[in-house]
Amino acid sequence: MLDFTGQAIIVTGAGGNLGAAVAETLAGLGADLALADMREEPLKALAGRIGGDPLLIAGADVRTQEGAARIVEACQARFGRVDGLANTVGTFRMTNVADGAADDWTFLMDLNALSALRLSQAVLPAMTAQGYGRIVHVAAGAGAKSFAGASVYSASKAAVMRITEAISEESKAAGVTANCVLPGTIDTPQNRADMPDADPSTWLQPAQIAAVMAFLLSREASGVSGAAVPVTGRQ
Repeated sequence: MLDFTGQAIIVTGAGGNLGAAVAETLAGLGADLALADMREEPLKALAGRIGGDPLLIAGADVRTQEGAARIVEACQARFGRVDGLANTVGTFRMTNVADGAADDWTFLMDLNALSALRLSQAVLPAMTAQGYGRIVHVAAGAGAKSFAGASVYSASKAAVMRITEAISEESKAAGVTANCVLPGTIDTPQNRADMPDADPSTWLQPAQIAAVMAFLLSREASGVSGAAVPVTGRQ
């Protein structure tokens, strides 16, 4: 069983379905958690569920260097170190190219890709200084092959994959690994509402993705870096 005792892990997007699942998984494995989200109420509710005394950081905009730095500085001030980053910040939007997909460019690139870049930049100095760190971002299968309506979304997730690969090459000699996961469709209330005719029985539970992310964040994953790991279940 993985053991995160004594390790401080930042979970961004912790108020969302996947972020909360990651936090719950890591809490059960003994991690000290810094939970970040734009919204305060979901963080309070999550803290009540997982118990312990997690650090809650609300309102930090990770699309900005100031927001990302605020999260890392708060984690260091509370726990004295930053051992891992589980970044679940991101969103999905579909628009055909002919219908104006270009209008989605800044929104999707900033939230999906720029946030990953900003957060990585913020955590790397601390991880490099201590000679250890784990960075895990959430990309998507669409980053490898797009589909109708997903041109800009796919481009933003491809950017997350390329950013992850670059971080791995730049930082592995310092003991810092960087990986990303490529989830299939996640069983969330929003996805059920958006796809009422789909069969959710094959969709992934957030906890299934969280388990893979926990491994990549662990000491045991020292041999894995620069990987894009598909997590698709029965899809």
